[in-house]
Amino acid sequence: MQLKYKSKPKAILLLEDGKVFEGKAAGKIGTTTGEICFNTGMTGYQEIFTDPSYYGQIVVMNNVHVGNYGIEKDEVESDSIKISGMICKKFNDGYSRKRATESLEDYFKHDGVVAISDVDTRAIVRYIRDKGAMNCIISSENTDIEDLKKLLAKVPKMEGLELSSKVATKTPYEIGDAAAPFRVAVIDFGTKKNILRSLAERGCFLKVFPMKTPLKEILDFQPDGIMLSNGPGDPGVMTEEIALVKQLVDTAKPVFGICLGHQLLAESQGIKTYKMHAGHRGINHPVKNLITGKSEITSQNHGFTVKAEDVGKNPNIEITHVNLNDATIEGIRLKDKPAFSVQYHPEACPGPFDSRYLFDDFVSNMKAAKK
Repeated sequence: MQLKYKSKPKAILLLEDGKVFEGKAAGKIGTTTGEICFNTGMTGYQEIFTDPSYYGQIVVMNNVHVGNYGIEKDEVESDSIKISGMICKKFNDGYSRKRATESLEDYFKHDGVVAISDVDTRAIVRYIRDKGAMNCIISSENTDIEDLKKLLAKVPKMEGLELSSKVATKTPYEIGDAAAPFRVAVIDFGTKKNILRSLAERGCFLKVFPMKTPLKEILDFQPDGIMLSNGPGDPGVMTEEIALVKQLVDTAKPVFGICLGHQLLAESQGIKTYKMHAGHRGINHPVKNLITGKSEITSQNHGFTVKAEDVGKNPNIEITHVNLNDATIEGIRLKDKPAFSVQYHPEACPGPFDSRYLFDDFVSNMKAAKK
């Protein structure tokens, strides 16, 4: 057990509309900007902080205590912290788990992450739910509100931003056994490591490709299936990637899209996406599978979603999953090709595990195609 107590300097959280919250500094002393969002999960903060889909965002953690079980080197979804900043109620300097190797404070300092604690996160979340997503700034080095407003005014809106290229691989790499039964080409828009693990565990040999890889290079790998990964930013502006996804679907190879991959699959079929009021982020979102009639508790992290009216105009698209909180579309599949996608994260760690069957469905599609 490692416990530390120390006084902390003042920090300021300023929202785009002028709302100000005062708290205490955590992590690196400095200033950071991004779009504010909130995550309703009670566990899994390390996986959240390293999820590439959070690039460009400052995350409000709903759980009261953050950092209490420390940092474990294997509990990551990428090679570094991807959030732009963090907001919480209680920030634990120490930790009480034997397996942990360092505190969250040290982890944030190593990766240069600015955070603020000792603020009313319930009030902040209620405010965002009412007003909607917006940019914000955190500073523990400058408490002059007028200065911070000038800095914040220069931050671009999330809508219209392409961010996947900031976090996706620049060079191809392989994972798994080359003699495995299935070969899967993963198009990396900011993939989480557990997507790759979930496929490798099911007998897949993976080659992870940069997002701007030409179709021929992907097909030269002779994949049995295509995985379209998660990632950050606005899918509607990713015109080259949308065109690539359409080409991949037209090969009639099995395709599976997750989160941003789901949105790009939809865009490739003429279904537009839009920016949500506040987005879905957490590990407790209820989704109904319209094929089986069963409901699943899911992990989610997205601020964009597909337009339901556009889905209704395309007779070749079937809605497979819907969100039980707000009826937004959570899954689609093509009727004439073995391509499907979901808005949520079936690979989620630390859970829930209700949707892991989707990887099995993808493997079944590849098995049928090989026959």
